[in-house]
Amino acid sequence: MRDILVLFFVGICSFQLKAQVPVNSSSTDTNTYVITKSDGTEYIGKLISDDGREVLIITETLGKIFIPKSDIKSIVKVTDNKSIVRGEYYASGPFTTRHAFTTNALPIARGENYAMVNLYGPEVHFAVTDHLNVGIMSTWIASPLALALKYTFPTKYEKLNFSIGTLLGTSGYIANFKGYGGLHFANVTYGDRKNNVTFSAGYGYTSSLGTKSLITPGTYTSTSAGFNYSYGIYSPGITKGPVLSLAGVVKVGAKVSFVFDSMFGAFGRTATKNEIGATNTIIEATPPDYNNGLYQQTVGVTKSNSLKLYALFLMPGMRFQTKENRAFQISLAGVTFFGPALENWVDLKSFSFPFPMCSWFYKF
Repeated sequence: MRDILVLFFVGICSFQLKAQVPVNSSSTDTNTYVITKSDGTEYIGKLISDDGREVLIITETLGKIFIPKSDIKSIVKVTDNKSIVRGEYYASGPFTTRHAFTTNALPIARGENYAMVNLYGPEVHFAVTDHLNVGIMSTWIASPLALALKYTFPTKYEKLNFSIGTLLGTSGYIANFKGYGGLHFANVTYGDRKNNVTFSAGYGYTSSLGTKSLITPGTYTSTSAGFNYSYGIYSPGITKGPVLSLAGVVKVGAKVSFVFDSMFGAFGRTATKNEIGATNTIIEATPPDYNNGLYQQTVGVTKSNSLKLYALFLMPGMRFQTKENRAFQISLAGVTFFGPALENWVDLKSFSFPFPMCSWFYKF
């Protein structure tokens, strides 16, 4: 009888102990989570239990790990297993829509706006809809200013996207807002947010900040022998031409990407210049001399299409995204200008110069 009572008591205790053991959530929760600690350490695995004080996860490399809740900065559920690259979590974010200067055909997702800070100035870009993005670009002195617009057209093929866009700029308070320019373009992108290549074609134009007023053609007289209009007074007009670009992004690690950007432009300009006729012709002077009399000069207008300028930008770089909402990019860019002449009275030799860029991305 005593043995029966002991067995009965042991059975009751075992039942109560089993009832108090937390249910292993891995039997119901098959999702993968990224747990980031306050010191930046990341763990990727299945969430087994969470008792309010600590969580228990199981990882492929370290097995089961207990992490105090007080040390956890964030817990993110992985919705796409492709986001796990070589055992590390890759957050795509809005930065994947951008190269150095150019953009690809991928849209900024709604709610994933970003700012980009360069050495020469800041810019900010917003997702108005799932397909329409709007941005503002400027320098640290708030001039020039540019409005950026891009609309994306997704296709039935997941890795193929098209977009059209425009940049509309003003010189701002420089030259009293008289300078302006624009670039209208179309993009085609093949690939995903980790690895893609983009071809772009557009048409750009800009006015000259040095435009001078032309003298009305005619015959002019003066009592001063020193007057003339032969000081190269001209109106440069608008520089314009097609622009092509080939760019891409290649993921070389969960936190590092190789970024390549390039642009090639072929520009032309029609310049208008005063053509001087007779200079300092003495009329109505008796006797004719340079101290007494009226002086006459004729002024005409001539047009020239002499400006043919080509520009090539090559911008390879690396992007480091150590956090989901931040990234840093450095580009060792080079710029080359070449062409026969800048107007028919000024010679322009081909020349190149480095143009390194450092950029900081911030998601908000």
